[in-house]
Amino acid sequence: MYYPDELIEEIRTRNDIVDVISGYVRLQKKGSSYFGLCPFHNEKSPSFSVSRQKQMYYCFGCGAGGNVFTFLMEYENFSFMEAVKFLADRAGIKLPEAEYSKEAKEKADLKASILEVNKKAARYYYIQLKSERGRKAYTYLTDRGLSDDTIKAFGLGYSNVFSDDLYKYLRGEGYSEELIRQAGLINTDEKKGVYDKFWNRVIFPIMDVNSRVIGFGGRVMGDAKPKYLNSPETVVFDKSRNLYGLNRARTSRKPYFLLCEGYMDVISLHQAGFTNAVASLGTALTPGHASLIKRYVKEVYLTYDSDDAGTRAALRAVPILREAGISAKVVRMDPYKDPDEFIKNLGAEEYEKRIQNARNGFMFSLEMLEREYDMASPEGKTDFFREAARRLIGFEDELERNNYIEAVASAYKASRESLEKLVAKTAVNSGMARPASRPKKAEGSSKEKKKEDGILTSQKALLTWMIEDEKLFGRISSYIHPDDFADGIYRKVAEILYEQHENGGMNPAGILNHFTSEEEHREAASLFNTKIRQLKTKEEEEQALKEVILRVKSHSIDERTRKLDPADMAGLQRLMEDKRKLEGLRTLHISID
Repeated sequence: MYYPDELIEEIRTRNDIVDVISGYVRLQKKGSSYFGLCPFHNEKSPSFSVSRQKQMYYCFGCGAGGNVFTFLMEYENFSFMEAVKFLADRAGIKLPEAEYSKEAKEKADLKASILEVNKKAARYYYIQLKSERGRKAYTYLTDRGLSDDTIKAFGLGYSNVFSDDLYKYLRGEGYSEELIRQAGLINTDEKKGVYDKFWNRVIFPIMDVNSRVIGFGGRVMGDAKPKYLNSPETVVFDKSRNLYGLNRARTSRKPYFLLCEGYMDVISLHQAGFTNAVASLGTALTPGHASLIKRYVKEVYLTYDSDDAGTRAALRAVPILREAGISAKVVRMDPYKDPDEFIKNLGAEEYEKRIQNARNGFMFSLEMLEREYDMASPEGKTDFFREAARRLIGFEDELERNNYIEAVASAYKASRESLEKLVAKTAVNSGMARPASRPKKAEGSSKEKKKEDGILTSQKALLTWMIEDEKLFGRISSYIHPDDFADGIYRKVAEILYEQHENGGMNPAGILNHFTSEEEHREAASLFNTKIRQLKTKEEEEQALKEVILRVKSHSIDERTRKLDPADMAGLQRLMEDKRKLEGLRTLHISID
């Protein structure tokens, strides 16, 4: 759904950033800004700044920053549109209804109806669990150590022994047979007719990230097969793109997820205080799951069953997570089978120790690989290192690959130099690399990198000066124009800022409305929060400003000269004029009054 820029800006201005963030972080006013402990990284002294004037926040410790939308995106793990809707509700602003085609409207209506009938079914199952009919299922859950609070928090329920009970109930509530079938709650058999998908089972409602019931899992009471049964896929339920417990884990504020195999593992971990546990829904981890996880964390601890099947699942998951940019570690629970069993026997403190001692995912995979070779024989050990080298070339980043080569060489008491040569040879033989050649001059040297970083820092300083002192905007904009800033977000931000000034007022927080990702918000916010060294005298400040303007303009001219088409006479004339002005600027005095 697209909302007009004017509406987005109204929502932002109606939600003062200090008021909103004060609901999450204890802030104390210092000067014109408010400071508190950053909620996005651990710190002992406050470096998290919130400016009522700018309507922006910025952490000088970890670089988190943005406007009120960004904060909710980072803290609550909302999408941009979810943040917009949340703040619209907070400000009492009614958002316009989405305009759909007939086909899209029918699909949206079906989704809404299925979510409604699922919610009704979940409520029904919960009531059944607490009734006399559900005594056996309730005893099963309490015998497994679950408290009433946990049962309620996860909405656990029971489908009784009558195989059409839910169907009759939902029909009595006015839902059509076709809708109930599309929700995946009933099946049809030639002999039995219509019957419930779930009966005589403990029920685990499956919720999406917004805590809406999208499906169910059921654990049979008795010896019937299958032991566990899940809802079929529907228009609201895609098991490869949802995770059990994510609706609760996303607000845990921990920088990693504990990834389990089953519902009970997740529930037991949450009850024990590990509220960042999630599980895939009766299927192996998929790239879709990994993409979903990356939205919230960049590190995963695999806490699968300790049997062979669980080990194989962990080994399959590690490369999928790495491909998505997520680092993986493996938590071992020997001698117990799973997290639920482990915590019941050894407790939460021991489980925390296992997390602290978790094995790096890649190194764990080599430990399992080692079992396939006779490491006591030279041939077996050589074959092991050849396979390890083949896996090591999977790390595209050179620094990361070198770090793993060092770790493997150290762990298996091998020569690092020999392993590096084997990895290089393997890469060449597999067609993944060319033989190394020594360039005459290394490109992108550290000296060039420092120069580039210095230019970007100077550009940030100019943007910060311009929004903090409007008088300086006029001084700076006399010499610096948006196309003097680096391509990408720097230039985009400068263009919007200059346009705002031309239209009568600068609004840095509003500039962030033009970006939708957290990364863009964070980078744009950093452009307005550069620490400018406090100088003792006015003359020193004026000289510093002049030097930064000269540096940015000179770099811009150099870049445009390098890219100029020799046939572009108009462009050449503009460059000549800019160079002339630059030389004149060197002899001028820039006043900050």
